Amino acid sequence: MSERQLPDNITNLLARVSSAVEKSQRNPQDVNILAVSKTRPAGDIREAAALGLTDFGENYLQEALDKMAELQDLELCWHFIGPIQSNKTRPIAEHFDWVHSVDRLKIARRLSEQRPPEKPPLQICLQVNISEEESKSGVTLAELPALAQAVSALPGLTLRGLMAIPAATADTEQQHRAFAALRKALEALDMPHLDTLSMGMSGDLEAAIAEGSTLVRVGTDIFGPRG
Repeated sequence: MSERQLPDNITNLLARVSSAVEKSQRNPQDVNILAVSKTRPAGDIREAAALGLTDFGENYLQEALDKMAELQDLELCWHFIGPIQSNKTRPIAEHFDWVHSVDRLKIARRLSEQRPPEKPPLQICLQVNISEEESKSGVTLAELPALAQAVSALPGLTLRGLMAIPAATADTEQQHRAFAALRKALEALDMPHLDTLSMGMSGDLEAAIAEGSTLVRVGTDIFGPRG
């Protein structure tokens, strides 16, 4: 990236998030940024870390493992945010700190069984198909309570909350409705230890923050458009 692009992008993003938090009368400490670093070189992550970002989200396992090895001198928090295949659960359980894309009990059980006992519990978000799109992964709202109860009982995991990728739209009312539905789903679970709503990206983070997001997943507005 150009010498000034990444610092400027992060400065602008922090100002945007701060403005959204203020307008929503939220506590700034309750809203964090997850830098989506999939397809980005390790050097960009190192530069972003030097500028204060600590949490990075990856979709592609082998690419992520290569970057982790290259950046092992840094204190970073790694989040797996992509679809999970059964044969990929072991390295995810062994190397990541968070997983946002759990939508089946089978996957959660494998992550639980394969989490190294010397490591802290793997932090889990359940992915909800909040817009009920056939092309999207995620548990349905009807299936969510049973899955949440089952996952919360598994050793080696800590269920933290919910994640969703609503249908893309520039209609701010639709954005708010989708994010509000996820917030209400979290509240309806009535599990007081759940504290995370992973929702909102570059194009809709204002609506997500207004509806209670605690973790916005931002790639383009940090690293620029993918080539």
